Amino acid sequence: MATEEQALQLVALLENELIRRRGPIDRHNDYYRGKHPLKFASDEFAKFHGQRYRDFSDNWVQVVADSPVERLTVTGFVADGETSADRDLWKVWQVNGLDADSQLGFLGAVTGARCFVLVWGDPDDPDMPVVTFEDASQCIVGYEPGSRRLRRAALKRWQDGNQDYATLYLKNQVWKFCRPLQQQDKSPQMADVDEAFKQWTPREMGEEPNPQPNPMGVVPMVELPNKPMLVEDPISDVAGVVAMQDAINLLWAQLFTASDYASFPQRVVLGAERPMIPKLNSAGEIVGKQPVDLDKFQVDRVAWITGKDARIAEWQAANLAMYSGIIEMAVGHLAAQTRTPQHYLIGKMANLAEGALLAAETGLVKRCDEKTLWYGQGLREVSRLIALAKGEDGKAQALRSGRVLWAETESRSHAQMADALLKLKSLGFPFEWLALRYGLTPTEVADVLVMRERELEADPVTELTRNLTGGGTVPDPQQPADEEQPDEETEAAA
Repeated sequence: MATEEQALQLVALLENELIRRRGPIDRHNDYYRGKHPLKFASDEFAKFHGQRYRDFSDNWVQVVADSPVERLTVTGFVADGETSADRDLWKVWQVNGLDADSQLGFLGAVTGARCFVLVWGDPDDPDMPVVTFEDASQCIVGYEPGSRRLRRAALKRWQDGNQDYATLYLKNQVWKFCRPLQQQDKSPQMADVDEAFKQWTPREMGEEPNPQPNPMGVVPMVELPNKPMLVEDPISDVAGVVAMQDAINLLWAQLFTASDYASFPQRVVLGAERPMIPKLNSAGEIVGKQPVDLDKFQVDRVAWITGKDARIAEWQAANLAMYSGIIEMAVGHLAAQTRTPQHYLIGKMANLAEGALLAAETGLVKRCDEKTLWYGQGLREVSRLIALAKGEDGKAQALRSGRVLWAETESRSHAQMADALLKLKSLGFPFEWLALRYGLTPTEVADVLVMRERELEADPVTELTRNLTGGGTVPDPQQPADEEQPDEETEAAA
């Protein structure tokens, strides 16, 4: 059991690491939302045009981040030794809204390099644990020295009103702390006065004890890393896109500037003074001269140029296609580096064959398969925590080595999918496995099986005909069966 002093030391250590991670997480989230500062611009360009393009962004980061997330869908969990998905576990998943919130968690992992899942029991409903996906900017897991899986502690820190809150999860205890919200831009005197209030203090929980025991016996928070490394932090999918995104934004800014100043042929008058008109007083007398308003020439499109040496020259319009070509090349580099299909980014669809489109999406499919492997390890542990929270130790042990069911990551038409499943059925694959492969959830599969049983009871002959394969035929009950002919060995024996 940890003392309060030991718990506060762990909170301080985990909080410092969480603060260190916060910078890149916030930066990548801003880029996903389209908040891109103008980068790579010269000092002169930034001075004259930086404010003009302050809120502009040609946001490709969002497309790169969304492309794998839209193909990551959990459809069930299967315990070790079982042949069908666990319906009770899937009920917990749906009651907690994780069929939708899991998409938010996966998106957070893609942009912030990791996300977390917290499991805790509900005292009002022991059979329905509370499961939530948590953002990487608020949570952190500390591991045992030398291990990437054995969790020692976990911390969740957040703000609400004028208070900071922190919850420390240990294997056998849960500590809850709070402190006044740290105010910014304070004078040194007030900062010294508030120094005493910066320390975490145990939260007043009424009748709830603090610390309270952890009945699960393990840290109830699991990390889902994105692109994990052996010794370094996991990598965000957005991290490698930021630099190219900045370059694309600058090219667009330069294109817009060129289109504003040099996209039309510019004409210049040589060898002539600027046209002048008489300046009259209130009595109509000429008192001087004043230059002609050139804006009026632009509207009337007529001008009188005097002078024997007067002539008009022309500057050619800027070649804006040069900018668009470079931008398209930059987007192509971005697609190749992130394994995002170019037709997701460029938006041009030619008359491509079906096989060509599948080949174009191979990189994205493999990228999604990698994520199902990385996230699946953590979700398998989440399923174990759910069983522990319900007091089902035997099921928890089986789920620890079970597997997570995912929807198909490859994009196929219904005709393609049906054809593939029919071929698998002809090889002997059972209907329940094929239904899961099709993308149905365990609950939907169970409902379909019940419907099949009803159809079989209502019309068994039709159902039998439908299931025959390999050129089999249905015997006609009105036609007598052929008499059995003895084989050659029987005749010889006779």
